[in-house]
Amino acid sequence: MTEKSIAALADGLLEAGCIKFGEFTLKSGLKSPIYLDLRQIISYPKLLAKVGAAYLPLIRDLKFDRLAGLPYAAIPIATAVSLAGNYPMIYPRKEVKAYGTKAEIEGEFQAGETALVIDDLATTGGSKFEAIEKLTGAGLLVKDVVVLVDRQSGAKESLEQAGFCLHAVLTISELLEYWEATGKVEKEKIAATRDFLRAKG
Repeated sequence: MTEKSIAALADGLLEAGCIKFGEFTLKSGLKSPIYLDLRQIISYPKLLAKVGAAYLPLIRDLKFDRLAGLPYAAIPIATAVSLAGNYPMIYPRKEVKAYGTKAEIEGEFQAGETALVIDDLATTGGSKFEAIEKLTGAGLLVKDVVVLVDRQSGAKESLEQAGFCLHAVLTISELLEYWEATGKVEKEKIAATRDFLRAKG
């Protein structure tokens, strides 16, 4: 990614409150000095369009038939990518529909096609496996997972071990470096975040 496009996304995510600094309790119970909530993107259409376009250079050379957005945070992002690149999209449901078609996967696809998994964040990779299982269970092939931000907390390695390749538009390190260089985030908060990520690594 060019410095200009990193800047546009990093500034946009910070301004929209998608990335916050402070003290937050994570799902795992750990206290974190940084919190990423990319669900906020949907309230900022221009930022959402920028985010959708930012995935395109990464996925241009990948081989796939359709995008698979993961519920819930990545569905609007995958929709933005679909519109920006004119790619057909599907998504695995979190809960199986108990009525009508009882579909596990929404959208049109054929068994044997390759789905490109689109998600917002990569942390440990755990939630990706659940969704990949639903897609492969329906006869789809999955090779690549593309996220907006890689938190660099082991997802790349755990996905690679299972035979999948993780691609990220941005890494947490790139974002921290940019905010530190531009003074957009206080140095103490950057240092605390780096220490936290190092301790987890």
